[in-house]
Amino acid sequence: MSDQRHHAIDYVELPVTDLEETKRFYTEAFGWRFNDYGGAYAGIRSPDGTSEVGGLNPGGEVRGGGPLVLLYSEDLDRTVEAVERAGGRVLHGPYDFPGGRRFHFADPSGNELGVFADS
Repeated sequence: MSDQRHHAIDYVELPVTDLEETKRFYTEAFGWRFNDYGGAYAGIRSPDGTSEVGGLNPGGEVRGGGPLVLLYSEDLDRTVEAVERAGGRVLHGPYDFPGGRRFHFADPSGNELGVFADS
């Protein structure tokens, strides 16, 4: 059994240009839930709701070329569809890589993330 969790990340803070739009996108595409901190920050809740695994920072500067955050998916094709329905842009893939398949997408703020599946 894999110790990865579907659509879960460890703690990563994403800079965003529009906090509410970005929260809507991740809620719709991945089912994420948030802890709101007065419009100044939103913590990304862990899948079990007991902690935070990251945050959305509307005060940060969005810039490309940084670390690539990868999410895990149990069904990559359904995740591609969910990202597109929620308004994300698929940038690369899906494509095969050693160990499975993956794709990269841009969220509404322009952050690039990837999603992979075992096969």
